[in-house]
Amino acid sequence: MSAIKEVHAREVFDIKNLPAVEVEVLLDDGSEGKAIAPSGTSRGSNESCDLRDGDKKYFYGMGVSKAIYNVNTLIAKKLRGEDSTDQEHIDDLMIELDGTEDKSKLGGNAIIASSIANVKAAAESLGVPLFEHLGAGKVMPIAWFLVMVGGPIYAGEKVKTSDIQEFAYYDIRSKSFREGYETTLYVYRKLREILEKKKGYALPRLGGGWLAPVFSSNDEALSVATDAIEKAGFMPGKDFVIYIDVAATHLYKEGKYHLSADNRILSSEEMVNFLEDVRSKYPVISMEDCLSEEDWEGWKLITERLGNRTQLVGDDLFTTNPQRLKKGIEMDVANAIIIKPNQIGTLSETIQTIKIAKAAGYGTMPSARSGEIGDPFLSHLIVGQSLGQGKLAWCDGDDHIRFNELLRIEEQLGNKGRYIGREVLSRFL
Repeated sequence: MSAIKEVHAREVFDIKNLPAVEVEVLLDDGSEGKAIAPSGTSRGSNESCDLRDGDKKYFYGMGVSKAIYNVNTLIAKKLRGEDSTDQEHIDDLMIELDGTEDKSKLGGNAIIASSIANVKAAAESLGVPLFEHLGAGKVMPIAWFLVMVGGPIYAGEKVKTSDIQEFAYYDIRSKSFREGYETTLYVYRKLREILEKKKGYALPRLGGGWLAPVFSSNDEALSVATDAIEKAGFMPGKDFVIYIDVAATHLYKEGKYHLSADNRILSSEEMVNFLEDVRSKYPVISMEDCLSEEDWEGWKLITERLGNRTQLVGDDLFTTNPQRLKKGIEMDVANAIIIKPNQIGTLSETIQTIKIAKAAGYGTMPSARSGEIGDPFLSHLIVGQSLGQGKLAWCDGDDHIRFNELLRIEEQLGNKGRYIGREVLSRFL
């Protein structure tokens, strides 16, 4: 048995320069694991509690001393002496100790950091790669890269970007993750060249220099993203396709969708019509959070209209929650789910949600959070659970740690691995 010797938390800072919880788990054989709880800029209302201190004099109330105290006292006492390799038992102990639906007693940030730190320590103790301990899968994901951001949450209300929060490329022509990585970066450079000549840059409030160009309409943003594929010498829809995160919850006010870039206010059905038009005009194969998180009827309508030819991905809709996912499956809503471990609060619950999604034929996309400190954990989760796709990082800047980790895993797997490529999207192509 790899018994837990100590669990210790400290305050660190995320890429938004805000406090975050880091947990270190030490085993009696000397193995250790560390994890930082991400928070995220765009958060669904059904996520587990990100416990903050609320003292406005200290980082705008975003301090995490309460969560850290809970780890160093309650969680540490509960887990000391337990078998680190029994992840489900470890997570169950913390869930029981917390006793709330949203993990608000101990803090979802305290619990998820402890959960992930433990699985890392267990993998080291067992002497196996993390992806092997997380499910032993050997499937390398399709290349996916975020290339532009927009919307009110990322870029701000006053910046005239598109209403769509994220734009990304899928490379559906390459035969390996490395090839897809290299080729997508080339397309991204063409995108930047187009924007440098035509528009210049406007930066959002977040760090990292994320590209949030000024556009006159949502249509222009989609047109430019498509044009870059062609300018790079590839065929939209055949070589590359586009992923968008609409983040519609943040556009939804008083029962209507407010598209500032187009100066339009839409009903739920009109929003579905707008997205159906986007799918017809552009090589947009995946749409995330197309409708607001509680607009179940709108989700049902768009699934009926587009579900057979578009990956409709729920993030705020499902929040990695098994019960919300089950409701979506019963209602025939969406056909894919974003996986963010901190939304539900433990790794075991995350994997339970993945299993439910797979059984129902839903796509599964682990996703990093906007404030997350570079950590290759999600790369291992994607491969270990054979998920085939994931939202890991931005094309620009220095946060390529997850992509580079996938390159290492691909090399490590060698002939034992399999690149899924366009197969993961084949039913929509």
